[in-house]
Amino acid sequence: MSGARDQVLGAVRRSLKRAPGDEAAIDARLAQHPRNLVPARGQLSPTERVDLFEAQAAAVQASVSRVGALAEVPEAVAAYLREQNLPGQLRVSPDPTVADLPWAEKAPLLTVSTGPARDADAVSVTPAFAGIAETGTLMLTSGKDRPATLNFLPETHIVVLKASQVVGAYEDAWDLLRQAEGEGVMPRSVNLITGPSRTGDIEQKIQLGAHGPRRLHIVVVEGGGA
Repeated sequence: MSGARDQVLGAVRRSLKRAPGDEAAIDARLAQHPRNLVPARGQLSPTERVDLFEAQAAAVQASVSRVGALAEVPEAVAAYLREQNLPGQLRVSPDPTVADLPWAEKAPLLTVSTGPARDADAVSVTPAFAGIAETGTLMLTSGKDRPATLNFLPETHIVVLKASQVVGAYEDAWDLLRQAEGEGVMPRSVNLITGPSRTGDIEQKIQLGAHGPRRLHIVVVEGGGA
């Protein structure tokens, strides 16, 4: 087994034109996080980044609504469900960002429970870690209060994203994650989600909901508030 492993790694080194003993250079690269070419289109003002994020998300069949404060999210979610003729039962992430919203006060007709997604859950609500303007992509991280099942099992996924979390490029999002988690530490999973699930395998036609949610709705919170 050791000999086969050495052969494989040796082939990789040769293709990369690296010799045994280059570990110091590799360690330095990992420590410095050097950037490659970063697209200019995401290098905008905060307001312009949010506008670009919304446009890019819409281009991949995600929908976006905006509210002025976190307290307005329940009403925005209820309005979206009415527009789509969807059930008013929500499975909400235990993360306080969304679990502690005034659901009963602002959207009393919704039935809200928290925890990992179950087979019968049709709609989930989760917080985002970041939004990436250049492609309209969401970065979602897992944790004890952020079950990854909520991102994939329900047919409708609603994500709450603060405008202050929208960055220009992927590299900016990874920088934020390193700052939040600490150097060398990562969540169990980091999911980059661009639009609802889709496939083109069936007669070369795009089918939504193939491997995950059929609908992705993003509520952008432009202001602060509890």
